[in-house]
Amino acid sequence: MAKNAPKSSWTKKQLLSRPIEHIDITGFDARVIIDSYRDMAYSSRTLANAADIYSMMLKDKDCAVILTLAGSLVSAGLKRAIITLLENNMVDAIVSTGANIVDQDFFEGLGFKHYIAPGSPEAPPVDDMTLRNWMIDRIYDTYINEDDLRDCDDATYEIFNKFAPGAYSSREFIEAMGKYLVDNHPKNESLVKTAYQKRVPIFCPAFSDCSAGFGIVLQQTEAIEQGRGQVAFDSGKDFRELTDIKLACKDTGLLMLGGGVPKNFAQDIVVAAELLNERKGGKARGDIGMHKYAIQMTVADSRDGALSGSTLREACSWGKVDVVHEQMVFGELSALFPILASDAYHRSEWKKRKPFKFADLFEKQAAERLMTEIKTSRVKKTLGKVGAKQTAGR
Repeated sequence: MAKNAPKSSWTKKQLLSRPIEHIDITGFDARVIIDSYRDMAYSSRTLANAADIYSMMLKDKDCAVILTLAGSLVSAGLKRAIITLLENNMVDAIVSTGANIVDQDFFEGLGFKHYIAPGSPEAPPVDDMTLRNWMIDRIYDTYINEDDLRDCDDATYEIFNKFAPGAYSSREFIEAMGKYLVDNHPKNESLVKTAYQKRVPIFCPAFSDCSAGFGIVLQQTEAIEQGRGQVAFDSGKDFRELTDIKLACKDTGLLMLGGGVPKNFAQDIVVAAELLNERKGGKARGDIGMHKYAIQMTVADSRDGALSGSTLREACSWGKVDVVHEQMVFGELSALFPILASDAYHRSEWKKRKPFKFADLFEKQAAERLMTEIKTSRVKKTLGKVGAKQTAGR
């Protein structure tokens, strides 16, 4: 704890005494709510439409479901709900902000917690400067122990430092983080750990914007000081790998929680796949299908032209999302997402799905590239020897 903290009737221990509890979507059946919402209006009806579309995605055996996460969702109590989707083959790939994956989920996977802030954000019992001095971070009405976050930073540094020098996709680093949790904290709940076990790849296109960024700064700074190789994030490789999923799977569906970089990143893979297809003589439009299904849940407004609130119909003009099965749901995620997820879980369309295990696709690609490099190296060595003999013969 920082020294010279101001006096208060509260203590740090008291402020960090009520942990956030994660909702269990298997513990209640939301089908009756969705069935009632279907004949109502406004957000209730759009939520029911979205629930129907998600069930359609899960029923479509050839459709890969891509989940995007933006905003503070794990810290809000949605971790267990997302884990349930992973455990039951209801998600095939994840694109997320770094905060959800590292600062919140991996953080809890290490055994740390998020805490309910007493009072309200409008009338807090302790001001933010006091929180800063006490090493307590605030996310609206939720507290985090900054001392614990520093330990999380150290853990990411430890993991990154084991990589050979080079540039890697965020998926590769997060894969290593999942293995780290399996090996060191097997009993702790974590979507990073579960995704690793279920072979569901996770991408964080802005990976530096979280505790992973601090870990990479520590690794690179130490590497420079010691005169050894550095590791780095390769966001281009992230984009290429996620595009490989679109190329490997004709039909895809989006379940987008929030907007931001994950939303655009997941939508853009259609265009990237088209560009790669054009390189081989394909058509600019028509050969690669748009995302067949799409749902976005957000509180963002579409009228400012920003991406987070841009409608899915607007995305159609860019060639990213089909408009046959799409639904915008305007509302706060922690209240609405558990209802949609519980409805899908209890309608049980997931029971007929087989996992795509896209993480294994990338492992296979890496193995094939390695074999190609080995063969190329052998050919070069053989040609070198032949050339040397011919030169000697002259």
